[in-house]
Amino acid sequence: LPPSGAAAAALRTWRVAVRRPPSGAGLPRSRDAGALRASHRPVRPERSFAQGREARRTLASPGATEGRITEWLTFDNMHHQWLLLAACFWVIFMFMVASKFITVTFKDPDAYSAKQEFLFLTAMPDAGKLPREKQFPEELKFVLDRIFVCDKHKILFCQTPKVGNTQWKKVLIVLNGAFPSIEEIPENVVHDHEKNGLPRLSSFSDAEIQKRLKTYFKFFIVRDPFERLISAFKDKFVHNPRFEPWYRHEIAPGIIRKYRRNRTETRGIQFEDFVRYLGDPNHRWLDLQFGDHIIHWVTYVELCAPCEIKYSVIGHHETLEDDAPYILKEAGIDHLVSYPTIPPGITVYNKSKVEHYFLGISKRDIRRLYARFEGDFKLFGYHKPDFLLN
Repeated sequence: LPPSGAAAAALRTWRVAVRRPPSGAGLPRSRDAGALRASHRPVRPERSFAQGREARRTLASPGATEGRITEWLTFDNMHHQWLLLAACFWVIFMFMVASKFITVTFKDPDAYSAKQEFLFLTAMPDAGKLPREKQFPEELKFVLDRIFVCDKHKILFCQTPKVGNTQWKKVLIVLNGAFPSIEEIPENVVHDHEKNGLPRLSSFSDAEIQKRLKTYFKFFIVRDPFERLISAFKDKFVHNPRFEPWYRHEIAPGIIRKYRRNRTETRGIQFEDFVRYLGDPNHRWLDLQFGDHIIHWVTYVELCAPCEIKYSVIGHHETLEDDAPYILKEAGIDHLVSYPTIPPGITVYNKSKVEHYFLGISKRDIRRLYARFEGDFKLFGYHKPDFLLN
């Protein structure tokens, strides 16, 4: 039978007392009743599952996926940009290293302070100062390519274009036995280095080059630097007697594009354009494009390296009537060949011609040109052209 009201109430009180421990019994004192209730709060599995489904739904949503893809693409793009930047730096570095070996300049002309008597033959008895390196540097190889060899009579001749080199080549061709006399040499053969029988010093091994530089008679000829530039300009850009079209159609347009001030002017290359090109401190950028054609106007120092190679004799074009016989005698070949006849007055320095060509060119451009060729003026005893600079 169900208990009466009083008995039922007492029974409920007893059951509660049995299930609930006394207040504070078996519990740490540091935990209050609220913490106890929170720790004994039952977990509702259905709510946890719902939260998990919601989280998975959020992660799998198109917006979240697109965000993750965008983040990945951004990272990948930055990675490629860094790789591209590193590649650019590497290319620039390699170009700087390569340019160090491509350049054809040996020293700053200001470094040459040697002074010699004007228009006197320069004799250098201490022949054969050789580089200590086992391998020749690239700069010196450019010079070795300018030196012609006559093994039969142990002669080395460094060509300096526009200073009567054609006649000296004829002398060496005869000495090498390719032709019996200078008069019989065809003009087109003289400048055909595949047929004229004149090997270049650069064609030999390093050991053979060293031996020839040390023991052979070595010489070259110089001329007033500015008068030589005028001769080069006339020969290559005005008259062009040997029909070398690349000077007018390739080199001249390159100079005009960069150095002509009046862009509306349609005339061909002018001497003023040529002077600006040669006097530009950054001229080597065009020199690299023009290749070996620059030998007609680069400095003697760049062509023959007289401070690296000790020449036996350096002659002057202005006194060639005396210097040519002296060179033949010193080389021991004066009884075998004679220098071709020199037309009267052709070697005399022509100040009026120099003034005419530089007329109208700014003093600034002339001073920059002189700064580049100052080493040639000083090293070979030529007076500073004050009539052009002041």
